[in-house]
Amino acid sequence: MSLPTLLQIPAPGPAAPTTSPGAVTGRLLEAGREMLASAIGTGDFWAKVFLTVGLLLGLWATRRVVLRLVEPRVNDPRLRYQWAKVTSYIASTLGLLSLAALWLSGLRSIGTFLGLLSAGLAIALKDVVADLAAWVFIVFRRPFEVGDRVQIGPNAGDVVDLNLFQFTLLEIGNWVEADQSTGRIIHVPNALVFTQPLANYTAEFQYIWNEIGISVTFESDWRRAAELLREIAAEAAASHAEEAEAQLRRATRKFFIRYAHLTPVVYTEIRPDGVLLTLRYLCPARARRATAATLHEMILDAFGQEPAVQIAYPTSRIFRNNEEGKISLRDGALAPGTGPGQAASGGGSVSDDGR
Repeated sequence: MSLPTLLQIPAPGPAAPTTSPGAVTGRLLEAGREMLASAIGTGDFWAKVFLTVGLLLGLWATRRVVLRLVEPRVNDPRLRYQWAKVTSYIASTLGLLSLAALWLSGLRSIGTFLGLLSAGLAIALKDVVADLAAWVFIVFRRPFEVGDRVQIGPNAGDVVDLNLFQFTLLEIGNWVEADQSTGRIIHVPNALVFTQPLANYTAEFQYIWNEIGISVTFESDWRRAAELLREIAAEAAASHAEEAEAQLRRATRKFFIRYAHLTPVVYTEIRPDGVLLTLRYLCPARARRATAATLHEMILDAFGQEPAVQIAYPTSRIFRNNEEGKISLRDGALAPGTGPGQAASGGGSVSDDGR
Protein backbone atom coordinates (compact mmCIF):
# COMPACT_ATOMS: atom_id res chain seq x y z
CA MET A 1 0.00 0.00 0.00
CA SER A 2 1.56 3.24 -1.11
CA LEU A 3 1.85 6.20 1.13
CA PRO A 4 -0.65 8.99 0.42
CA THR A 5 0.61 11.66 -1.75
CA LEU A 6 1.25 14.85 0.21
CA LEU A 7 0.22 18.09 -1.45
CA GLN A 8 2.69 20.79 -0.85
CA ILE A 9 1.13 24.25 -0.72
CA PRO A 10 3.64 26.99 -1.46
CA ALA A 11 4.07 29.59 1.24
CA PRO A 12 2.53 32.94 0.33
CA GLY A 13 4.98 35.49 -0.90
CA PRO A 14 5.06 39.16 0.08
CA ALA A 15 1.81 41.00 -0.81
CA ALA A 16 1.93 43.42 -3.68
CA PRO A 17 1.88 46.98 -2.43
CA THR A 18 -1.46 48.67 -2.87
CA THR A 19 -1.48 51.88 -4.80
CA SER A 20 -4.09 54.56 -4.24
CA PRO A 21 -4.33 57.87 -6.10
CA GLY A 22 -3.23 59.71 -2.97
CA ALA A 23 -0.17 57.50 -2.52
CA VAL A 24 0.78 57.85 -6.17
CA THR A 25 0.46 61.64 -5.99
CA GLY A 26 2.57 61.72 -2.84
CA ARG A 27 5.32 59.60 -4.39
CA LEU A 28 5.35 61.70 -7.56
CA LEU A 29 5.68 64.91 -5.55
CA GLU A 30 8.39 63.43 -3.36
CA ALA A 31 10.34 62.26 -6.41
CA GLY A 32 9.97 65.64 -8.03
CA ARG A 33 11.16 67.37 -4.88
CA GLU A 34 14.28 65.16 -4.63
CA MET A 35 15.12 65.66 -8.32
CA LEU A 36 14.67 69.42 -8.02
CA ALA A 37 16.74 69.60 -4.85
CA SER A 38 19.61 67.69 -6.46
CA ALA A 39 19.38 69.69 -9.72
CA ILE A 40 19.52 73.17 -8.20
CA GLY A 41 21.71 72.20 -5.28
CA THR A 42 19.47 73.74 -2.62
CA GLY A 43 17.95 72.48 0.56
CA ASP A 44 14.66 70.67 0.99
CA PHE A 45 12.71 73.84 1.85
CA TRP A 46 13.60 75.76 -1.30
CA ALA A 47 12.95 72.69 -3.43
CA LYS A 48 9.42 72.64 -2.02
CA VAL A 49 9.02 76.36 -2.71
CA PHE A 50 10.04 76.00 -6.37
CA LEU A 51 7.84 72.93 -6.77
CA THR A 52 4.89 74.82 -5.25
CA VAL A 53 5.30 77.73 -7.66
CA GLY A 54 5.58 75.37 -10.63
CA LEU A 55 2.50 73.45 -9.53
CA LEU A 56 0.36 76.58 -9.18
CA LEU A 57 1.53 77.96 -12.51
CA GLY A 58 0.84 74.62 -14.21
CA LEU A 59 -2.71 74.44 -12.84
CA TRP A 60 -3.39 78.05 -13.80
CA ALA A 61 -2.05 77.54 -17.33
CA THR A 62 -4.03 74.33 -17.78
CA ARG A 63 -7.25 76.05 -16.72
CA ARG A 64 -6.63 78.96 -19.09
CA VAL A 65 -6.00 76.59 -22.00
CA VAL A 66 -9.22 74.68 -21.29
CA LEU A 67 -11.23 77.92 -21.16
CA ARG A 68 -9.62 79.19 -24.37
CA LEU A 69 -10.70 75.99 -26.10
CA VAL A 70 -14.24 76.12 -24.69
CA GLU A 71 -15.16 79.81 -25.09
CA PRO A 72 -15.18 79.95 -28.92
CA ARG A 73 -17.39 76.85 -29.06
CA VAL A 74 -19.97 77.90 -26.44
CA ASN A 75 -22.33 80.79 -27.17
CA ASP A 76 -24.53 80.55 -24.10
CA PRO A 77 -23.26 82.99 -21.40
CA ARG A 78 -24.67 80.81 -18.62
CA LEU A 79 -22.83 77.72 -19.91
CA ARG A 80 -19.55 79.68 -20.27
CA TYR A 81 -19.94 80.86 -16.69
CA GLN A 82 -20.48 77.28 -15.48
CA TRP A 83 -17.35 76.10 -17.33
CA ALA A 84 -15.33 78.86 -15.68
CA LYS A 85 -16.62 78.01 -12.18
CA VAL A 86 -16.19 74.23 -12.55
CA THR A 87 -12.62 74.51 -13.85
CA SER A 88 -11.85 76.93 -11.03
CA TYR A 89 -13.14 74.47 -8.41
CA ILE A 90 -11.22 71.55 -9.96
CA ALA A 91 -7.96 73.52 -10.15
CA SER A 92 -8.34 74.77 -6.57
CA THR A 93 -9.05 71.29 -5.23
CA LEU A 94 -6.10 69.73 -7.05
CA GLY A 95 -3.85 72.52 -5.88
CA LEU A 96 -4.85 72.18 -2.23
CA LEU A 97 -4.44 68.39 -2.26
CA SER A 98 -1.06 68.59 -3.98
CA LEU A 99 0.26 71.27 -1.64
CA ALA A 100 -0.98 69.33 1.38
CA ALA A 101 0.80 66.19 0.16
CA LEU A 102 3.99 68.19 -0.50
CA TRP A 103 4.23 70.30 2.65
CA LEU A 104 2.50 68.03 5.15
CA SER A 105 4.28 64.79 4.35
CA GLY A 106 5.32 64.55 8.01
CA LEU A 107 1.70 64.14 9.05
CA ARG A 108 1.03 60.56 7.96
CA SER A 109 -2.47 60.55 9.37
CA ILE A 110 -4.86 62.73 7.42
CA GLY A 111 -7.21 62.57 10.41
CA THR A 112 -4.61 64.32 12.56
CA PHE A 113 -4.14 66.99 9.94
CA LEU A 114 -7.86 67.60 9.54
CA GLY A 115 -8.36 67.71 13.29
CA LEU A 116 -5.66 70.32 13.79
CA LEU A 117 -6.87 72.34 10.81
CA SER A 118 -10.49 72.29 11.94
CA ALA A 119 -9.64 73.36 15.48
CA GLY A 120 -7.54 76.28 14.27
CA LEU A 121 -10.09 77.45 11.74
CA ALA A 122 -12.99 77.19 14.15
CA ILE A 123 -11.25 79.52 16.59
CA ALA A 124 -9.55 82.02 14.33
CA LEU A 125 -11.73 82.06 11.23
CA LYS A 126 -15.28 81.53 12.45
CA ASP A 127 -16.87 83.77 9.79
CA VAL A 128 -14.82 82.25 6.98
CA VAL A 129 -15.79 78.73 8.07
CA ALA A 130 -19.45 79.81 8.19
CA ASP A 131 -19.17 81.20 4.65
CA LEU A 132 -17.64 77.92 3.43
CA ALA A 133 -20.37 75.87 5.11
CA ALA A 134 -23.00 78.15 3.56
CA TRP A 135 -21.37 77.69 0.14
CA VAL A 136 -21.71 73.91 0.50
CA PHE A 137 -25.34 74.42 1.51
CA ILE A 138 -26.02 76.67 -1.52
CA VAL A 139 -24.32 74.29 -3.96
CA PHE A 140 -26.12 71.14 -2.77
CA ARG A 141 -29.46 72.42 -1.46
CA ARG A 142 -29.80 75.09 -4.17
CA PRO A 143 -31.94 77.76 -2.46
CA PHE A 144 -30.91 79.82 -5.48
CA GLU A 145 -28.70 79.55 -8.56
CA VAL A 146 -26.75 82.01 -10.64
CA GLY A 147 -29.31 83.90 -12.72
CA ASP A 148 -32.09 83.82 -10.11
CA ARG A 149 -33.64 87.00 -8.73
CA VAL A 150 -33.53 86.93 -4.92
CA GLN A 151 -33.92 89.12 -1.87
CA ILE A 152 -31.90 88.42 1.26
CA GLY A 153 -32.51 90.77 4.15
CA PRO A 154 -32.86 94.30 2.75
CA ASN A 155 -30.88 93.52 -0.43
CA ALA A 156 -32.50 92.34 -3.66
CA GLY A 157 -31.13 91.65 -7.12
CA ASP A 158 -30.12 89.12 -9.75
CA VAL A 159 -27.42 86.62 -8.71
CA VAL A 160 -24.51 87.13 -11.10
CA ASP A 161 -21.74 85.21 -9.30
CA LEU A 162 -21.20 82.64 -6.55
CA ASN A 163 -17.88 81.70 -4.94
CA LEU A 164 -16.59 80.11 -1.76
CA PHE A 165 -17.14 83.09 0.52
CA GLN A 166 -19.76 85.35 -1.05
CA PHE A 167 -22.29 85.70 -3.81
CA THR A 168 -22.85 88.80 -5.93
CA LEU A 169 -26.11 90.57 -6.73
CA LEU A 170 -26.91 93.05 -9.48
CA GLU A 171 -29.11 95.28 -7.31
CA ILE A 172 -32.74 96.08 -8.06
CA GLY A 173 -35.16 98.42 -6.31
CA ASN A 174 -33.80 100.82 -3.69
CA TRP A 175 -34.40 104.29 -5.17
CA VAL A 176 -35.53 102.77 -8.50
CA GLU A 177 -39.21 101.85 -8.72
CA ALA A 178 -40.78 98.50 -9.64
CA ASP A 179 -37.80 96.15 -9.17
CA GLN A 180 -35.64 97.57 -11.93
CA SER A 181 -31.86 97.50 -11.84
CA THR A 182 -29.90 100.26 -10.10
CA GLY A 183 -26.62 99.24 -11.76
CA ARG A 184 -24.90 98.65 -8.42
CA ILE A 185 -23.10 95.40 -7.49
CA ILE A 186 -23.69 94.01 -3.99
CA HIS A 187 -21.36 91.39 -2.47
CA VAL A 188 -23.22 89.30 0.13
CA PRO A 189 -21.45 86.88 2.53
CA ASN A 190 -22.65 83.31 2.01
CA ALA A 191 -23.30 82.86 5.75
CA LEU A 192 -26.29 85.22 5.57
CA VAL A 193 -28.38 82.38 4.09
CA PHE A 194 -28.32 80.88 7.61
CA THR A 195 -29.40 84.04 9.44
CA GLN A 196 -31.48 86.13 6.99
CA PRO A 197 -34.79 85.35 5.25
CA LEU A 198 -34.22 84.50 1.59
CA ALA A 199 -36.88 85.23 -1.03
CA ASN A 200 -36.51 83.80 -4.54
CA TYR A 201 -38.53 85.50 -7.28
CA THR A 202 -37.82 82.95 -10.02
CA ALA A 203 -37.21 79.49 -8.48
CA GLU A 204 -39.66 76.87 -9.77
CA PHE A 205 -42.37 79.49 -10.54
CA GLN A 206 -41.11 82.49 -12.52
CA TYR A 207 -44.25 84.63 -12.21
CA ILE A 208 -45.33 86.98 -9.43
CA TRP A 209 -48.60 88.66 -8.53
CA ASN A 210 -48.85 92.40 -9.13
CA GLU A 211 -51.64 94.87 -8.37
CA ILE A 212 -52.80 98.11 -9.97
CA GLY A 213 -55.25 100.39 -8.18
CA ILE A 214 -57.60 102.65 -10.19
CA SER A 215 -60.13 104.98 -8.50
CA VAL A 216 -63.32 106.08 -10.26
CA THR A 217 -65.79 108.71 -9.08
CA PHE A 218 -68.93 107.77 -7.18
CA GLU A 219 -71.01 108.99 -10.12
CA SER A 220 -69.23 106.60 -12.53
CA ASP A 221 -70.55 103.22 -13.59
CA TRP A 222 -68.07 101.27 -11.48
CA ARG A 223 -69.39 97.91 -12.69
CA ARG A 224 -68.58 98.87 -16.26
CA ALA A 225 -65.15 100.06 -15.14
CA ALA A 226 -64.45 96.72 -13.39
CA GLU A 227 -65.56 94.84 -16.50
CA LEU A 228 -63.18 96.89 -18.65
CA LEU A 229 -60.29 96.12 -16.28
CA ARG A 230 -60.97 92.37 -16.50
CA GLU A 231 -61.08 92.47 -20.28
CA ILE A 232 -57.84 94.45 -20.50
CA ALA A 233 -56.00 92.19 -18.05
CA ALA A 234 -57.23 89.01 -19.76
CA GLU A 235 -55.99 90.32 -23.11
CA ALA A 236 -52.57 91.21 -21.68
CA ALA A 237 -52.20 87.90 -19.79
CA ALA A 238 -53.17 85.68 -22.71
CA SER A 239 -49.57 85.51 -23.99
CA HIS A 240 -48.18 83.78 -20.88
CA ALA A 241 -51.23 82.11 -19.28
CA GLU A 242 -50.38 78.58 -20.48
CA GLU A 243 -46.72 78.88 -19.49
CA ALA A 244 -47.69 80.10 -16.01
CA GLU A 245 -50.04 77.14 -15.53
CA ALA A 246 -47.36 74.68 -16.67
CA GLN A 247 -44.78 76.15 -14.29
CA LEU A 248 -47.27 76.06 -11.43
CA ARG A 249 -47.93 72.36 -12.03
CA ARG A 250 -44.18 71.68 -11.90
CA ALA A 251 -43.80 73.77 -8.74
CA THR A 252 -46.57 71.86 -6.93
CA ARG A 253 -44.46 68.70 -7.19
CA LYS A 254 -41.96 70.28 -4.81
CA PHE A 255 -43.98 72.86 -2.83
CA PHE A 256 -47.49 72.89 -1.43
CA ILE A 257 -48.74 75.79 -3.56
CA ARG A 258 -52.47 76.28 -4.01
CA TYR A 259 -54.01 79.04 -6.12
CA ALA A 260 -57.77 79.10 -6.70
CA HIS A 261 -57.21 80.65 -10.11
CA LEU A 262 -54.47 82.29 -12.15
CA THR A 263 -56.74 84.59 -14.12
CA PRO A 264 -56.85 88.34 -13.40
CA VAL A 265 -59.33 89.45 -10.75
CA VAL A 266 -60.72 92.87 -9.79
CA TYR A 267 -61.49 93.83 -6.18
CA THR A 268 -63.84 96.70 -5.27
CA GLU A 269 -63.41 99.00 -2.28
CA ILE A 270 -65.08 102.23 -1.19
CA ARG A 271 -62.63 105.04 -0.44
CA PRO A 272 -63.23 108.66 0.65
CA ASP A 273 -62.28 109.94 -2.81
CA GLY A 274 -64.19 107.39 -4.89
CA VAL A 275 -64.50 103.68 -5.69
CA LEU A 276 -61.13 101.90 -5.72
CA LEU A 277 -60.84 99.07 -8.25
CA THR A 278 -57.74 96.91 -7.64
CA LEU A 279 -56.60 94.74 -10.55
CA ARG A 280 -54.59 91.69 -9.46
CA TYR A 281 -52.76 89.76 -12.18
CA LEU A 282 -49.78 87.49 -12.86
CA CYS A 283 -46.72 88.84 -14.64
CA PRO A 284 -43.14 87.64 -15.27
CA ALA A 285 -40.92 88.44 -12.29
CA ARG A 286 -38.57 90.61 -14.36
CA ALA A 287 -41.33 92.44 -16.27
CA ARG A 288 -43.42 93.95 -13.48
CA ARG A 289 -42.88 97.54 -14.54
CA ALA A 290 -43.24 96.86 -18.26
CA THR A 291 -46.54 95.01 -17.82
CA ALA A 292 -47.86 97.68 -15.46
CA ALA A 293 -47.01 100.42 -17.98
CA THR A 294 -48.77 98.52 -20.78
CA LEU A 295 -51.88 97.97 -18.66
CA HIS A 296 -52.02 101.62 -17.56
CA GLU A 297 -51.93 102.76 -21.19
CA MET A 298 -54.69 100.33 -22.15
CA ILE A 299 -56.79 101.45 -19.16
CA LEU A 300 -56.43 105.13 -20.05
CA ASP A 301 -57.47 104.43 -23.64
CA ALA A 302 -60.48 102.33 -22.58
CA PHE A 303 -61.72 104.75 -19.90
CA GLY A 304 -61.26 107.68 -22.27
CA GLN A 305 -63.70 106.09 -24.70
CA GLU A 306 -66.25 105.22 -21.99
CA PRO A 307 -68.55 108.19 -21.17
CA ALA A 308 -69.95 106.53 -18.04
CA VAL A 309 -66.54 106.11 -16.37
CA GLN A 310 -64.43 108.91 -14.95
CA ILE A 311 -61.14 108.50 -13.08
CA ALA A 312 -61.19 110.04 -9.61
CA TYR A 313 -58.42 112.27 -8.37
CA PRO A 314 -58.02 114.49 -5.28
CA THR A 315 -59.47 117.99 -5.81
CA SER A 316 -60.56 120.92 -3.60
CA ARG A 317 -64.19 122.03 -3.70
CA ILE A 318 -65.88 125.06 -2.12
CA PHE A 319 -69.32 124.23 -0.73
CA ARG A 320 -71.70 127.24 -0.44
CA ASN A 321 -74.47 126.72 2.06
CA ASN A 322 -76.58 129.58 0.74
CA GLU A 323 -76.52 128.06 -2.75
CA GLU A 324 -76.09 124.30 -2.26
CA GLY A 325 -77.15 123.71 1.33
CA LYS A 326 -80.56 123.01 2.77
CA ILE A 327 -83.41 125.20 1.55
CA SER A 328 -83.96 126.69 4.98
CA LEU A 329 -80.37 127.84 5.03
CA ARG A 330 -80.51 129.20 1.51
CA ASP A 331 -83.48 131.44 2.41
CA GLY A 332 -81.86 132.66 5.58
CA ALA A 333 -80.49 136.15 5.73
CA LEU A 334 -76.73 136.51 5.69
CA ALA A 335 -75.18 137.68 8.93
CA PRO A 336 -73.70 141.17 8.91
CA GLY A 337 -70.14 141.19 7.64
CA THR A 338 -70.39 137.87 5.80
CA GLY A 339 -69.50 137.61 2.15
CA PRO A 340 -71.53 136.04 -0.61
CA GLY A 341 -69.68 132.77 -0.19
CA GLN A 342 -70.56 132.41 3.54
CA ALA A 343 -73.87 131.47 5.14
CA ALA A 344 -75.02 132.81 8.48
CA SER A 345 -75.44 129.32 9.90
CA GLY A 346 -72.07 127.92 9.07
CA GLY A 347 -70.53 129.59 6.02
CA GLY A 348 -68.70 127.68 3.34
CA SER A 349 -66.63 124.57 3.70
CA VAL A 350 -63.77 123.09 1.76
CA SER A 351 -63.67 119.35 1.17
CA ASP A 352 -61.90 116.74 -0.96
CA ASP A 353 -64.43 114.70 -2.90
CA GLY A 354 -62.02 112.92 -5.26
CA ARG A 355 -63.31 114.51 -8.46
